Amino acid sequence: MDAITGEMAFMGVAASKAFFILMDPTRLMYLAAGCMMGLVLGIVPGIGGLAGTAMLLPFTFNMDPYAAFALLLGLGSTTATGDPIPAVLFGVPGGAASAATVLDGFPMAKKGEAGRALSACYMSSMMGGIFGACLLAISIPILRPVMLFLGSPELLAFAVLGISMVAVLSGNAPLRGLAAGCFGIMIAMIGTDPQSGTLRWTFNSLYLWDGLPLTPLLLGIFALPELCDLLITRTAIAAGFEKADIYKGQWQGVKDCFKHWWLIVRCSWIGGGIGSIPGISASVVDWLAYGHALKTEKGAALTFGKGDVRGVIASESSNNAKEGGALVPTIAFGVPGSATMAILLGAFLIHGLVPGPDMLNKNLDVTYSMVWSVALANILGAGMCYAFSPQFARLATLRFSLILPAVMGIIYIGAFEATRQWGDLFALLFFGLVGWCMKQFKWPRPPLILGAVLGDTIERYMFISVERYGLTWFARPVVAILFIMAGIGLLRPLLQDIRNQGGVIKLAKSFRAPRFQPSQLFTIFMLGILISMVLMATRWDFSAKIVPMVVGGIGMTVCLISLFNDMCRKPSAQTMESLVESAQHQVEQKIHMDLSSDTEHLPTTIVVKRAARFFGYLVAFMGVMAVIGLVPTVALFVVIFMRYENREPWKLVISYAIVLVFAISFVFDNVMSIPWPPTLIAQWFPALKFLPSI
Repeated sequence: MDAITGEMAFMGVAASKAFFILMDPTRLMYLAAGCMMGLVLGIVPGIGGLAGTAMLLPFTFNMDPYAAFALLLGLGSTTATGDPIPAVLFGVPGGAASAATVLDGFPMAKKGEAGRALSACYMSSMMGGIFGACLLAISIPILRPVMLFLGSPELLAFAVLGISMVAVLSGNAPLRGLAAGCFGIMIAMIGTDPQSGTLRWTFNSLYLWDGLPLTPLLLGIFALPELCDLLITRTAIAAGFEKADIYKGQWQGVKDCFKHWWLIVRCSWIGGGIGSIPGISASVVDWLAYGHALKTEKGAALTFGKGDVRGVIASESSNNAKEGGALVPTIAFGVPGSATMAILLGAFLIHGLVPGPDMLNKNLDVTYSMVWSVALANILGAGMCYAFSPQFARLATLRFSLILPAVMGIIYIGAFEATRQWGDLFALLFFGLVGWCMKQFKWPRPPLILGAVLGDTIERYMFISVERYGLTWFARPVVAILFIMAGIGLLRPLLQDIRNQGGVIKLAKSFRAPRFQPSQLFTIFMLGILISMVLMATRWDFSAKIVPMVVGGIGMTVCLISLFNDMCRKPSAQTMESLVESAQHQVEQKIHMDLSSDTEHLPTTIVVKRAARFFGYLVAFMGVMAVIGLVPTVALFVVIFMRYENREPWKLVISYAIVLVFAISFVFDNVMSIPWPPTLIAQWFPALKFLPSI
């Protein structure tokens, strides 16, 4: 009893300490800034919470962990709170997490109940988000004693389990997901091998000796492809809204939430529980909660889809609760519960924190600060939505030519913050192109980031386990169970395919002679990269090459199987599950259009031309910046882009350029205090060095 009392007292002290630390005005300011950016990203077309988290990560370098996670979790916790504004007003959600909200929110707006629907969204989002934070808080005392029994073999097994979850993260492309995960692990091993000092895949570049920085990788894989698609689609979510509709009926929406509080609790359980299972997409949670409400609420079958506020409440309470749930496996085991949590693991590494036992013991106050951040972020986010709904609604009408230049400037600043070398920008450009190709060729991107984040962990824990326990650690019960679960996760898609086809013999008959299609080009490209990396690894010391060759071998194998499957599988041999998923996808596309990533409606030639123009802008931007500096380059880019791409009026162009230049100068010199990238003009004319960015 005394031990339990002492344990509860210890956690109470840590929670109290975390609360008072977070109440610091500066940290609260960062939390509020994160909330505001999360709401904006939930509404503005072209950029989602995933890309937004990647963009914010480099700005946390000089913060303490409490402020950093307050900023990042403020954004992540409120992105879904902003999503329903365009969903209700225009019938198009700001992100996939609010797709189900459209079914009842938009019909309510058509009936003149937009204010009631939005108010129900805000209140149910806040209540669901607080529930998710409570779920995380409750999980901590349960997980603390469990972590005492975990050593390096168990932590290695958890990391392997996390990588195996790419089969789930990858939807109906598990082989591609596994190949991307293997590529990510190999990216994590670039640099000096800690065991033997061997330089791995550095290409005689000093920039890569300490490994490839995570920031340009994240920004390239997630942020640049969204901007590229924004230029390709050249559109905004909607145009015009009725200001009066937003305020009318707000109090009724609040009363609806308290009237249906039990529905909110049930759907929050669904959101938090599903969110804590690694790999399940955020776009699934709201549909599961909506389906639950449809089956359990009285008379729902007759009114859902026609403007029933209960449909709005079910969807919104679940998608905000998932963030707290997703944090549980991320903090406790280093296994991210979502793609956003994979990026958040990068923040752990940046701030010297190791997910696992330390987060529930030595750094327990940091963990509790995350609980408070999620809870307070949901309260702040709901309050901001109530206060600024009309202004937020206007954000959905922003044109691509107004969004892209500012976000481009943020991305360049963020990428350069990694090591403050030109290599950061070259890495940004390379992975931006890789990320866009992955998106176009239907290759899942989160597994690559997951591999890059967990790669070092896997290699480090493997060497520690072998050194301390030899091979006996394979027989440890937890390790064996986790490896079996990982094996089932990897083999499950194959077993499911065999079952759907009616056996191995019928599966074998579903293949034909090989046929080449353009969609296979990226698979061939990835296979070529993996083969090249493995061949280079054969020349290294044994301790330096063993893990890269094993991982590379697995990656090449699954790439070959995926390529064979694409080339030789008959179209009619699709599994029943994939056909159902395809039909469901088509139905969802009729309900809403994901304009931030939808380029399939455009001819391939137009997509390729506009993508080439986008990456041409990037190359030209870097070239001009190398000569004359970032500030004048930004001014030139704004003028050329806004005038050439969308014929914006000169008055708007000039004022936009001036504001953006001053903002970037302020961030470089005052906020982040980083040196400007070196330029050629400064070498040619040293007297000009007093000018900003030169």
